[in-house]
Amino acid sequence: MPINPADSPIMGTLYGSDAMRAVFDERAYFQRMLDVEAALARVQGRLGIIPDDAAAAIVAAARVENLRTDELAASARNVGYPVVGLVQGLSRAAGEHGGWTHWGATTQDIMDTATVLQVRAALALIRDELVGIIRALAAQAERHRATVMAGRTHLQQALPYTFGLKCATWLMPLVGHVTRLDQLRPRVEVVEFGGAAGTLASLGEQGLPVMEGLAAELGLAAPAAPWHVCRDGLAEAVSLLGLVCGSLAKIATDVILLAQTEVAELAEPYVAGRGSSSTMPQKRNPIASEYVLAAARTVQALVPVMQGAMAQDHERATGPWQAELLTLPQAFVLTHGALLHARAIAEGLVIDAERMHRNLDATGGLIVAEAVMMGLAPHLGRGEAHHVVKHACDRALAEKIGLAEALARESEVSAHLDRAGIERLTDPAAYLGSADLFIDRILAHAKPFV
Repeated sequence: MPINPADSPIMGTLYGSDAMRAVFDERAYFQRMLDVEAALARVQGRLGIIPDDAAAAIVAAARVENLRTDELAASARNVGYPVVGLVQGLSRAAGEHGGWTHWGATTQDIMDTATVLQVRAALALIRDELVGIIRALAAQAERHRATVMAGRTHLQQALPYTFGLKCATWLMPLVGHVTRLDQLRPRVEVVEFGGAAGTLASLGEQGLPVMEGLAAELGLAAPAAPWHVCRDGLAEAVSLLGLVCGSLAKIATDVILLAQTEVAELAEPYVAGRGSSSTMPQKRNPIASEYVLAAARTVQALVPVMQGAMAQDHERATGPWQAELLTLPQAFVLTHGALLHARAIAEGLVIDAERMHRNLDATGGLIVAEAVMMGLAPHLGRGEAHHVVKHACDRALAEKIGLAEALARESEVSAHLDRAGIERLTDPAAYLGSADLFIDRILAHAKPFV
């Protein structure tokens, strides 16, 4: 029975995805280790290091069905690593040629390279979902570039904004994350093959050709030297996941705040029963956003574990390496789950433009006080214009009247602006600055992925 909800057949539907769990499934991990052993045998057979018929036998035997779970568990419990049991099972399945398995390799070579193969597949899944969210948010930004709403700072209404710009702002860092992902892949998708202490001494002068051949066989890059204790690539991959989750958490936070009953400017996509309460029939909780936030907090807590595991002693670590195995799969599973939730939100957001307009008017025009101040500044100077408009705002609040009415009662204002001029300055849609241009610039930035 799973201990981590992300691996549960029930709770796992909320915390992860079957696709990402399949990448990091234990049985799949052992098959990837066998894939590395098979690739090693093929390379060494071509180079004449092991007999051709031995290489063929090892390749044919490198199937997870040939391993026994009970033997692997007993060996791992005794040895501390799973590869000794794996090699024993592979050698037995290869028959008389089994003595040529794992030639010149060490446990960490096989496990690290299998992990890299997992990460390669996992990063492809992450990238696909990031691009899907970018496309959905780009469409929302275009569709709502003229949907005016209240921009908020410190949770207070600040200036007029557009929902289109909000969506574009949500997607902007996601474009950066795809770029980061593409840039880091050559640094993490690297074969590991160094032998007992990173010198490949057991292979003599053929060590480097085997390492390069193994990399080519697996479609990975060959490092300048073995990276047994250089963990920056894997740490960078998980650090990227922390960044991705941070950006998703920003979206989820905004959605939760805008979905509050008193705000009600948008809602998560409606599905019958989704986000419902066991006791309150009226509830439609922003459940997807909540799980995005839960995943983000956990993934970001895992980043320091991976970065801390970079402090590896001498030529083979005593503990930090093992911590990676607890961290990396969980970070990928949770991130992919968060991405799936975020994509559903981005594609199906229910936007109430009328409510946005009503909320924009909730302050009786105070949200455009800066617009009036800037309109008066050429006549009065900025400082005096600020003082005059502040006095009008205080009057509006005290007397419960609109800002336009309060401004009309200020002699310093009426001396320079008639009522039509005041109405123009207090129109929220007329004070959006470069919002449209910013949307255009962000969408241009996202164009390669849309």
